[in-house]
Amino acid sequence: MNKYLFLFGCVVFISACHNTGSEDQNANLVPAVPVPATMGYTVTNVFPHDTSSFTEGLEWHKDALYESTGDTEYKGISKLAKVSLITGKDLQKILIGKDYFGEGITLFKNKIYQLTYREGKCFVYDATTFKKLKEFTYSGEGWGMTNDGTYLIMDDGSNNLYYRDPETFQVVKSVGVYDNYGPLARVNELEYVDGYIYANVWMTNDIVKIDPKTGNVIARADLTGLIDKYAPGALSEEDQVSNAVLNGIAYDSVGKRFFITGKLWPKLFEVKFN
Repeated sequence: MNKYLFLFGCVVFISACHNTGSEDQNANLVPAVPVPATMGYTVTNVFPHDTSSFTEGLEWHKDALYESTGDTEYKGISKLAKVSLITGKDLQKILIGKDYFGEGITLFKNKIYQLTYREGKCFVYDATTFKKLKEFTYSGEGWGMTNDGTYLIMDDGSNNLYYRDPETFQVVKSVGVYDNYGPLARVNELEYVDGYIYANVWMTNDIVKIDPKTGNVIARADLTGLIDKYAPGALSEEDQVSNAVLNGIAYDSVGKRFFITGKLWPKLFEVKFN
């Protein structure tokens, strides 16, 4: 009996050592990311925002905002619009139809690319006339989108950023986004600025700054309380928890300023990060 117990103990010991080694090996596969720096911000101006706009994509181009909105059970229809910064009103718009839920957009070489949520379509428009030029088909969900001057960069609600060829929409490469806790899921609306990607994290009040070369989150801004400070009572607590969340980042490269808003928010904010 003692002999069998001894042999059994050896097997357990060897198995335990083997499992520990596997765990250590797997742990090494997760990149070690330093704690992101705290990114402060200053609100330099406040503008009106259409409260029927369920904001999914936001861009700044030639002194105007461009906004892509989704549809909800109780508000509007998905659209692509050119929006006045001063009034918050649509200057030009097209509806993309009840069969599509509009998502992230980016402007690239005088074209606007617009993702859809679960319909697997990316629509391409002339940036001046909004005439649809073509459409691409892709697998998976569409969330946020930006570009680095060469590739379109999109996400799908995971922690991955996908670089796509603007002519074919084929994936060229992907980069995983990580912070000090591991993979950062629900990366959403994107903006490429001076070699970095700024991103909303869905269902949080966070905007993160990502190094696209490594996928590491290098800084994080917490915008909790922003809408309550400038538009107290405009959104119910239920809305802020379920629907009316922070989403929308645009950058004016001439004025060196960001524009920030949220789904159904009554305000859009001009912000400088520091």
